[in-house]
Parts: sequence; C-alpha cells; structure tokens
Amino acid sequence: MADKPNPIQVQKFLSDVDYPASRDQLVETAKKHGADEPVLENLRKIPDRQYDGPNAVSQEFARA
Repeated sequence: MADKPNPIQVQKFLSDVDYPASRDQLVETAKKHGADEPVLENLRKIPDRQYDGPNAVSQEFARA
C-alpha cells in the first residue's frame, strides 16, 4: 500500500485555488495541475463543504 500524500504535497497542486472553494473545485484544480490518483482520491474523501483557505484543506486532508 502506498503512503498517503502529505498536506504539503497536496498544496502544490492547489496553488491557484480561489478560496473559498468546494471539495469538487479542489479536486478539479488538483487534476488540472497534474495531481496523481492518491492525491485525488484523498481529496475526494474530505467533507463536501466550503474551505476558506489552504490550512482548512490541509487539516481535513490529514484526517481523510
């Protein structure tokens, strides 16, 4: 089983997100920036809500 990507790795795929952003917006932005499937899969696991910034995303990603 592959290691889970860390939140810092994820943030490089979300560099131009316009916050607040929904989970679907985060997934689409990461996809556009070439995120691999483990990153996308873990983003899809975070709660479907509006995120107000990178810290909120990192916190949820760490829990997912």
